[in-house]
Amino acid sequence: MNAVVERVRAAQVAVGRISLAPLLVRGGIFVTVLAGFALAFPAEVLTGRPLLFLTVVALLPTVGPRRIWPTFAAVVMVGGWVLATDGYGRPVALWRLLALATLLYLGHTLCALAALLPYDAVVDPELITRWLLRAGAVVLGSAVLAVLLLQVAGLGGETGHQWVTVLGLLVAVGTAALLGWLLRRR
Repeated sequence: MNAVVERVRAAQVAVGRISLAPLLVRGGIFVTVLAGFALAFPAEVLTGRPLLFLTVVALLPTVGPRRIWPTFAAVVMVGGWVLATDGYGRPVALWRLLALATLLYLGHTLCALAALLPYDAVVDPELITRWLLRAGAVVLGSAVLAVLLLQVAGLGGETGHQWVTVLGLLVAVGTAALLGWLLRRR
């Protein structure tokens, strides 16, 4: 029984030491992931129990950014987009695709920042500002490059290509596997 009491006291001390900056970063993760779900999933799905499920899934990377939960949330978000385009016939719009990619990357980079920050860290606000500005530059550069490449290739327009989504997913999984292999090899 003493072990349980000690754990409860340790949890109370830890909750009392939480600082504002790491809490705001984790709140940003929750809002970003939830906004990505709202953008990715069709409106018919965002009611009742599915909304509760998506809220819990958005909460998971907030609580455990070092674990598998950010990846799980990203897969659910992409699955929602595929469900909306394939299952509900939502047209593939460039603005929605770019916004979803932005929210995916922002959620990912906020999870990386939260994984580095302990709950009781004293953080200079300039660090978070520079982190978000760097993420914004990456997002803006990627969006401009994507639009330019679509214009050059002549693939823009109202029609979407499902095989491009599957190919992109395979490239992402292959890149992650290659990076994991290279990391283990070292």
